[in-house]
Amino acid sequence: QVQLVEFGGGLVQAGGSLRLSCAASGGDFYNYAIGWFRQAPGKEQKFVGGVSRKGDTLLHEDSVKGRFAISRDNAQNTVYLQLNSLKPEDTGVYYCESVRSGPWNIPRLGHEYDYWGQGTQVTVSS
Repeated sequence: QVQLVEFGGGLVQAGGSLRLSCAASGGDFYNYAIGWFRQAPGKEQKFVGGVSRKGDTLLHEDSVKGRFAISRDNAQNTVYLQLNSLKPEDTGVYYCESVRSGPWNIPRLGHEYDYWGQGTQVTVSS
């Protein structure tokens, strides 16, 4: 069973940056696709983007393209979500989720993932 821990969140002013980390343990990390989701206050969880086993990345929402970036380091069993040019609407709890997957597949729906972490809070002040 895979355990995921997210960290790196915090309070930042608009325009600032954060790097979120998703550290995995307990499984063969290189066989898992990893997705990042965020949940804004009072709203449903939304897919932000993900990375395939082979390192292909996907950012789902147009609002984050050009500002966010995803990468993975299999040697460190960690996936990163770099958040740049942050806006107040980026505020929320960010979760990473994992699933065994094909080499190039990046699931986009929460129910397609098997494991998730406790989340890390990102708050962007205006």
